[in-house]
This record gives sequence, C-alpha cells and structure tokens, in this order.
Amino acid sequence: MTIDVRVVETSSLGDRSHLATDGQVAVAVDPQRDIDRMLRLAGRLDVRITHVVETHLHNDYVSGGLALSRLTGAAYLVGAAEQVDFDRVPVAEGEEVEISDRMRLRAVATPGHTFHHLSYVLSGPDGPVGVFTGGSLLFGTTGRPDLSGPEHSGELAHAQHASARRLADLLPDGVRVWPTHGFGSFCSATQSDADESTIGRERAVNPVLLLAADEFVTETLAGLDAYPAYYAHMGAINAAGPGPIDLSPVRRADPGELAGRIAAGEWVVDLRSRRAFARRHLAGTLSFGLDGPMATWLGWLAPTEAPITLLGESAEQVAAAQRELARIGVDRPAASAVGTPERWGERLGALPVAAFEDLAAARAGRSPHGALAPDVVLDVRMPREWREGHLDGAVHIPLPDLPARIDEVPAGTVWVHCGSGYRAAAAAALLLRAGRRVVHIDDDYPKAAAGAGLTIVAEERP
Repeated sequence: MTIDVRVVETSSLGDRSHLATDGQVAVAVDPQRDIDRMLRLAGRLDVRITHVVETHLHNDYVSGGLALSRLTGAAYLVGAAEQVDFDRVPVAEGEEVEISDRMRLRAVATPGHTFHHLSYVLSGPDGPVGVFTGGSLLFGTTGRPDLSGPEHSGELAHAQHASARRLADLLPDGVRVWPTHGFGSFCSATQSDADESTIGRERAVNPVLLLAADEFVTETLAGLDAYPAYYAHMGAINAAGPGPIDLSPVRRADPGELAGRIAAGEWVVDLRSRRAFARRHLAGTLSFGLDGPMATWLGWLAPTEAPITLLGESAEQVAAAQRELARIGVDRPAASAVGTPERWGERLGALPVAAFEDLAAARAGRSPHGALAPDVVLDVRMPREWREGHLDGAVHIPLPDLPARIDEVPAGTVWVHCGSGYRAAAAAALLLRAGRRVVHIDDDYPKAAAGAGLTIVAEERP
C-alpha cells in the first residue's frame, strides 16, 4: 500500500495537522489540542498512532502532541534543542526515525520561523514522497520570522531564506509540501490561496526561492503586521507541557446573571452571525460570530484571564466556540446561554448596517440613516492594510487597539468598516457598549469602496 497523508484542518486558526499512514501504523504531525479529531481519523482508517511529531513549539495554538502521545503510547518527537519540561524523544538534524518498514522520517534543521525549527522528510520504499514543513516553507510564502522578538527578526529571516533553499536543493520537484501554517494563520508571513503544492511548484512561485537573501529579508520584514496578543503565552504553555483539554458543557446563566456580568463590564459574547447581531442583540454584548475567526479576534482582544460568557443559538454552537477557545488556551468560559436575545434579557438593541455606497451617499448629504449621518469614519483594519489604501478622511485604529483606545474615537456618530465586515462588527459592538452611536459598514472594502465613488488614498513607503 502507498503512504496516505490526511489533513486535519483547523480553518479558524489557519492551520493544518497531518496524519501519515502506511495502512497499519501512523504518525501525527503538529496535532491541535483537541486530539479527538486525530483519534477519530485514525479510527476510521483503522490504524494505530505510533509516533507524534512537532516541527516546532507553536505560538498560535496549544499543542495536543503531549496528550496524544500519552493517550496512545506513541513516541513523542520534539527537537532536541527545545527547552521543555516533559519527557520526549529528542530529535536533531539528520536523524532518521523508522515509523514502519514502509515509512520513515528524516529530520532537517530549518530555522527561521523559530530558532530550533525542524522539517521532516517522509519517505517510502521508493524514496521521499513529501516533507512536513511546519512554519518553514509554506505555500507561496514562509512562516514569519519575528515571533521570537523583534531583535531576532533579521537573523531569523536570513535563516528562513537559507532553510527554504536547503529544502529545495535537497528534494526532487515532485515531493509534496505539507505545511502547518499559511491558510490564514498569523504565523504566516503572507497568505496563499493554494490548497496543495510540491517542491517544484514552490521553486516556480515562492519568493523565498526566487529572491536573493537580502531582498527576501527586506520584503518580508517590511510586510509583517501585528500578531495576536495571546501568542505571547502559547510558547510557554507548549514548553511546559499542556494539560488535557476539558470540553465538558459550560454552566448556564439566567438573564439576571447575564445582566450582572454585562453591568460589570465583562466580555459577554454573541456567537451568532453579525447580521443576526445587527437585527437584534442583548444590549452590552459583543459580536464575535462563529462564522468567522472568532477565537483569533476574541483571544486577541479580551484581557488575559477575563471572564468570558458565550451566547449561542444552540448548545452545539456554544460547544463549538468552547472548542475553538480551548485551542488557544482560553479554558472554561465563565457561563453560557442558548436561544434568542429575547430569552437572554429585556434590554435589547439593534445595529444599523450600511454599504460603502450608503457612505458615499451620506457624505453627499443623502444619508440612508437620517440622523445617523457620519461624523466619523473609523477604519479598524491592520496597519499594512491601511498603508496600502484607505478612505480619505477616515480615522484609523486597528481592531486590536480599540479596547484601549476607544476614548480616542472622535465624538459623534461613527461609521465603522474593515475589509469584509467581520472585524467591523466586533468594533461596532465595542463602540455600542461604550455608549456610542454606530453604523456598521458590512461590505467588501477591496471590491466596493472605490466603486462607490469614495476617494482612496495610500501612504508611500519611506
């Protein structure tokens, strides 16, 4: 039987884990904390997980590797140079690990995303079939080199260039590339729309393999934007050895308790779509819909250790959010409630919604919202997005900064936008909670803003 490699996708965080099997035994690569998905896949394939592999100590999620290895009895392979507080099989450059008589791994040192990053070449009887590249060589890009601190960014970017070149020189064109990051993860230097790739394809399209080292480093560092605040905790959690996940149901709260939590300024989160939130919501709640990257933005914005209460249309929706948050180390939400806003309390609110063409009309004195004509247009996109082009006259406060800078938003009615509408919904809810009058521009900025006749200005790079 040929080697079969399956993807376990965590699209909400932009990551992939992998399970490689020869039909009897399997190796799990970079598993997420909710290991039940990996176990179910192994069960469906009727294979036994004998090895668990980490390409690096992750910054964007809590690893399930230690828990999976302990539960299955699998050998746990972690870089020998990594400083960890648990027993593991230390692996270093050039070492080969025999998974079975038909499948083996070879460790290749690929520093750049982190100092001690390893990639693993997967080989069968006929030679290499693919390489698990973690945060090294990604589809059309590389892992970002600044997560170890800005003082190391230049050094690691140079290392990332050398590591990618090494993989390309080491492996034939037909070898598959299986990265962990790059599908929306902030661990990726840039994003790619590709769903699969090979070494040959990366040679043809990836800047790291097309640019000279200094040019690659300059472009990479210039293109980096902020990354989630919770990244600061993930590496330490993974080095210490994460505990097992607890997905038991969250305690239910009644309307009185919800009102008390809102009055105390706690993070009471509406998991429904932003459109449902706009139509009707419990006043004082925040919009982080499960139809978008909820965990990334909620984990980024909410203060560390802040009590979080989850409101969903069903118990299944609350459970899905609980799983998403546990992946980034946000354990045991304080409370939950299910149903509709009418069941959650008496103080209900709504949020006016507009498109960019409505903004253009309002600026021309033809406001579709009457008294809610714009006094302020607030852009909550990231700095790189702002520099590439923004509405003339807009105020810029990136969404991650808004909770601490909400008093800086000028007085009057605020029309708030982002790139597609998701982040603007979160920003609008924060502004509503602060007592501001808000219109949510729920529209596609790249496609609709200029087409509506709004003036776009860009900042020149120094």
